[in-house]
Amino acid sequence: MINVIPGARVRRAVAVALTSGTVLAAGALSTTPSQAAPAHTSAQAAQAAQAAQAAQAAQARGVPARAAAAPSIVAKGGFVMNDANGGALYTKAADTRRATGSTTKIMTAKVVLSQPELNLDAKVTIQMAYSDYIVSKNASSARLIVGDKVTVRQLLYGLMLPSGCDAAYALADRFGSGNTRAARVKSFIGKMNAEAKKLGLKNTRFDSFDGIGNGGNYSTPRDLTKLAGSAMKNSTFRTIVKTKKYTAKTVTRKGGTRTMAPWVNTNTLLGSYSGAIGVKTGSGPEAKYCLVFAATRKGKTVVGTVLTSSSSAQRAKDAAKLMDYGFARLN
Repeated sequence: MINVIPGARVRRAVAVALTSGTVLAAGALSTTPSQAAPAHTSAQAAQAAQAAQAAQAAQARGVPARAAAAPSIVAKGGFVMNDANGGALYTKAADTRRATGSTTKIMTAKVVLSQPELNLDAKVTIQMAYSDYIVSKNASSARLIVGDKVTVRQLLYGLMLPSGCDAAYALADRFGSGNTRAARVKSFIGKMNAEAKKLGLKNTRFDSFDGIGNGGNYSTPRDLTKLAGSAMKNSTFRTIVKTKKYTAKTVTRKGGTRTMAPWVNTNTLLGSYSGAIGVKTGSGPEAKYCLVFAATRKGKTVVGTVLTSSSSAQRAKDAAKLMDYGFARLN
């Protein structure tokens, strides 16, 4: 999340069950003792038996008797893919550019994790500028303390679980290049856009490190899903985004240890949707409610995105519908 929408409350989503298709059974023909069966009855019975056998054989091969109807979602855009091959399983305005809120932070994390010789235990000192930023933007925060030394790993948890814009700022400042903070941040955003181009995300552009942009920060359900699928190939990223709660212990200005209040993942699908493994929520005045999601069942993984849903609870319901539908198509 980035900017808090008045009246918004995160609720636990209830996974929506997908109604399975019905199988038509062939009925047996019958005759009464006083009435002989017509001559063609035996041929019809044979055909019916063959049809029944074919239906049973198809069912044994995992072919549904009737394809499940595509679900209706409130979100204005949606996309689901088979993670194994990138094949599309569901689309709704999948290539329409929209504001993405804090789902932007998926790319922030990916850029950090792609740095050569990355030391996740390297410490970053929290600056007053990071605190001032979240106050000025009324942004979501990891509540980092100025002067504390926080590891890169901890900053990534602060970025992805409570959606900390202060953690995003710290990472951009640390991994951008330049002699000033402004130059480093600009450099980091440049790396985000370079990575988007490398991944072939033709409808994606970043003008911020956290989703709070100046009108030039956008993506699409298809692009964000492709980005998430790529990011999930990193083991550290996978571990972070499936974590429900994380407690960081930072080093204070005086060298002591500070135990931070636990960071709770804003993705309510974790623990409420069977097999959910990530990925990131987002919200904002223009973005409304967004969710990039992933789940694994029986060795199969689906990844997807919903953009511009109507509430935090609804985005989770939309995502659950799409995952159910995706898994049904894979079975």
